[in-house]
Amino acid sequence: MARIKLDLPEHFSFSTELRVRITDVNYGGHMGNDSLLGLLHEARVRFLAHYELSELDIGGVGIIMADSVIIYKSEAFPGEMLNIAVTATDFNKYGCDFVYRVTEQISGREVARAKTGVVFFDYQKRAVQKTPQSFLALFSSNAAV
Repeated sequence: MARIKLDLPEHFSFSTELRVRITDVNYGGHMGNDSLLGLLHEARVRFLAHYELSELDIGGVGIIMADSVIIYKSEAFPGEMLNIAVTATDFNKYGCDFVYRVTEQISGREVARAKTGVVFFDYQKRAVQKTPQSFLALFSSNAAV
Protein backbone atom coordinates (compact mmCIF):
# COMPACT_ATOMS: atom_id res chain seq x y z
CA MET A 1 0.00 0.00 0.00
CA ALA A 2 1.33 3.43 -0.94
CA ARG A 3 1.93 5.82 1.94
CA ILE A 4 0.37 9.26 1.91
CA LYS A 5 2.81 12.15 1.89
CA LEU A 6 2.02 15.62 3.14
CA ASP A 7 4.48 18.41 2.55
CA LEU A 8 4.23 21.24 5.03
CA PRO A 9 4.27 24.91 4.05
CA GLU A 10 7.28 26.97 5.09
CA HIS A 11 5.16 29.40 7.10
CA PHE A 12 2.28 28.84 9.50
CA SER A 13 0.21 31.91 10.34
CA PHE A 14 -0.99 30.73 13.77
CA SER A 15 -0.13 28.30 16.55
CA THR A 16 -1.77 27.23 19.77
CA GLU A 17 -1.00 24.86 22.64
CA LEU A 18 -3.19 21.96 23.70
CA ARG A 19 -2.48 19.37 26.37
CA VAL A 20 -3.00 15.64 25.79
CA ARG A 21 -5.69 14.66 28.28
CA ILE A 22 -6.11 11.22 29.82
CA THR A 23 -9.38 10.95 27.88
CA ASP A 24 -7.33 11.28 24.65
CA VAL A 25 -5.44 8.06 25.38
CA ASN A 26 -6.39 4.75 23.78
CA TYR A 27 -5.69 1.14 24.81
CA GLY A 28 -2.14 1.48 23.42
CA GLY A 29 -1.34 4.05 26.11
CA HIS A 30 -0.90 6.92 23.65
CA MET A 31 -3.16 9.55 22.07
CA GLY A 32 -5.74 7.98 19.79
CA ASN A 33 -6.34 9.06 16.21
CA ASP A 34 -9.88 10.19 16.97
CA SER A 35 -8.57 12.45 19.73
CA LEU A 36 -6.00 14.05 17.46
CA LEU A 37 -8.73 14.93 14.97
CA GLY A 38 -10.61 16.57 17.86
CA LEU A 39 -7.52 18.55 18.87
CA LEU A 40 -7.07 19.69 15.27
CA HIS A 41 -10.68 20.86 15.30
CA GLU A 42 -10.03 22.89 18.46
CA ALA A 43 -6.90 24.38 16.88
CA ARG A 44 -8.88 25.32 13.75
CA VAL A 45 -11.57 27.04 15.84
CA ARG A 46 -8.85 29.00 17.67
CA PHE A 47 -7.17 29.83 14.35
CA LEU A 48 -10.40 31.25 12.95
CA ALA A 49 -11.15 33.14 16.19
CA HIS A 50 -7.68 34.73 15.92
CA TYR A 51 -8.97 36.34 12.70
CA GLU A 52 -12.37 37.13 14.30
CA LEU A 53 -14.06 34.39 12.27
CA SER A 54 -15.94 31.19 13.10
CA GLU A 55 -16.72 27.94 11.33
CA LEU A 56 -20.24 29.28 10.73
CA ASP A 57 -19.25 32.77 9.62
CA ILE A 58 -16.38 33.34 7.23
CA GLY A 59 -17.43 36.23 5.04
CA GLY A 60 -21.07 35.32 5.59
CA VAL A 61 -20.78 31.57 4.95
CA GLY A 62 -19.65 28.56 6.93
CA ILE A 63 -17.40 25.62 6.20
CA ILE A 64 -18.10 21.94 5.88
CA MET A 65 -15.47 19.20 6.05
CA ALA A 66 -14.59 17.56 2.73
CA ASP A 67 -11.65 15.36 3.73
CA SER A 68 -8.90 14.85 6.25
CA VAL A 69 -5.42 13.37 6.26
CA ILE A 70 -3.31 12.62 9.32
CA ILE A 71 0.25 11.36 9.12
CA TYR A 72 1.67 10.22 12.45
CA LYS A 73 5.33 10.82 13.17
CA SER A 74 5.49 9.78 16.86
CA GLU A 75 3.33 8.94 19.84
CA ALA A 76 1.91 11.53 22.21
CA PHE A 77 1.24 10.76 25.87
CA PRO A 78 -1.01 12.09 28.65
CA GLY A 79 0.15 15.39 30.07
CA GLU A 80 2.30 16.35 27.10
CA MET A 81 1.72 19.85 25.76
CA LEU A 82 1.34 19.95 22.01
CA ASN A 83 2.03 22.95 19.82
CA ILE A 84 -0.35 22.92 16.86
CA ALA A 85 0.58 25.27 14.02
CA VAL A 86 -2.19 26.03 11.52
CA THR A 87 -2.48 27.81 8.20
CA ALA A 88 -4.91 27.99 5.27
CA THR A 89 -3.59 27.03 1.85
CA ASP A 90 -4.43 25.40 -1.49
CA PHE A 91 -7.40 27.63 -2.19
CA ASN A 92 -9.80 26.77 -4.98
CA LYS A 93 -13.09 28.22 -6.21
CA TYR A 94 -15.11 26.62 -3.38
CA GLY A 95 -12.71 25.78 -0.58
CA CYS A 96 -9.24 25.38 0.82
CA ASP A 97 -7.10 23.21 3.04
CA PHE A 98 -6.16 23.82 6.64
CA VAL A 99 -2.72 22.37 7.23
CA TYR A 100 -1.41 21.48 10.69
CA ARG A 101 2.00 20.70 12.18
CA VAL A 102 1.79 19.05 15.60
CA THR A 103 4.90 19.00 17.79
CA GLU A 104 5.57 18.19 21.43
CA GLN A 105 6.31 21.53 23.03
CA ILE A 106 9.36 20.78 25.19
CA SER A 107 11.38 18.51 22.88
CA GLY A 108 10.06 19.83 19.57
CA ARG A 109 9.43 16.20 18.51
CA GLU A 110 7.09 16.06 15.52
CA VAL A 111 3.94 14.16 16.49
CA ALA A 112 1.87 14.53 13.32
CA ARG A 113 1.15 16.38 10.12
CA ALA A 114 -2.42 16.86 9.01
CA LYS A 115 -4.69 18.49 6.48
CA THR A 116 -8.41 19.08 6.59
CA GLY A 117 -10.04 20.08 3.33
CA VAL A 118 -13.09 22.30 3.63
CA VAL A 119 -15.73 23.63 1.30
CA PHE A 120 -17.47 26.93 1.96
CA PHE A 121 -21.12 26.23 2.66
CA ASP A 122 -24.34 28.16 3.25
CA TYR A 123 -26.15 26.24 5.97
CA GLN A 124 -29.43 28.10 5.34
CA LYS A 125 -29.48 27.24 1.63
CA ARG A 126 -27.70 23.87 2.16
CA ALA A 127 -25.46 24.75 -0.76
CA VAL A 128 -21.76 25.08 -1.58
CA GLN A 129 -20.56 28.68 -1.92
CA LYS A 130 -17.58 30.38 -3.53
CA THR A 131 -14.52 31.06 -1.41
CA PRO A 132 -15.15 34.44 0.29
CA GLN A 133 -12.82 37.09 -1.09
CA SER A 134 -12.32 38.51 2.41
CA PHE A 135 -10.93 35.16 3.61
CA LEU A 136 -8.85 34.71 0.49
CA ALA A 137 -7.32 38.16 1.06
CA LEU A 138 -6.09 37.12 4.53
CA PHE A 139 -3.93 34.42 2.98
CA SER A 140 -3.23 35.87 -0.46
CA SER A 141 0.35 34.58 -0.41
CA ASN A 142 -1.07 31.04 -0.06
CA ALA A 143 -3.84 31.51 -2.61
CA ALA A 144 -3.85 30.58 -6.26
CA VAL A 145 -7.50 30.76 -7.31
